Amino acid sequence: MKRLLPFTLLFAAATAQAQDATLPNVAVPALDLQRYAGQWHEIAHVPMFFQRNCVANITATYTPRDDGRIGVRNACDDKQGKRMVSEGVARPVPGQPGQLEVRFAPDWLAWVPMVWADYWVVDLDPDYQWAVVGGPSRKYLWILSRTPTMARSKYDAIVARAAQRGYPVDELVLPLGTLD
Repeated sequence: MKRLLPFTLLFAAATAQAQDATLPNVAVPALDLQRYAGQWHEIAHVPMFFQRNCVANITATYTPRDDGRIGVRNACDDKQGKRMVSEGVARPVPGQPGQLEVRFAPDWLAWVPMVWADYWVVDLDPDYQWAVVGGPSRKYLWILSRTPTMARSKYDAIVARAAQRGYPVDELVLPLGTLD
């Protein structure tokens, strides 16, 4: 985890500063955090520096907390099969149900605005079986599923909608074995 901390801090600072106010809000209009909670498997992502060593078994687990925030646990396997884990916290954005802010910096840095990064759910299955996460900068994107694999036809439809929203889908990376 200590290896991931500097990279998650860098990610948070970069995404917090990479806002483009000219792009419209594409976050979903409603998000039930209780239904969203649990484990998600990454199907694809736009490359990010902090995720450069992740090659397989990429997961994100969200756990509601008593203070209204959400515990975040990101994990993946590197090329040597070693499990890497990064722990963080997310908070809802008031008045914006599909928007969260996420932080992987230590609690004592929570007051620094740049450590909070946008986490927008931009597409969501009505049954919460898959989700697409991005942000206003359109510089990052994750396609998540409740299962480790996804049908190619479903993936293609999700990617087409993300492209319509302005995300760089031509940069998506798929870990091995994520599509049926």
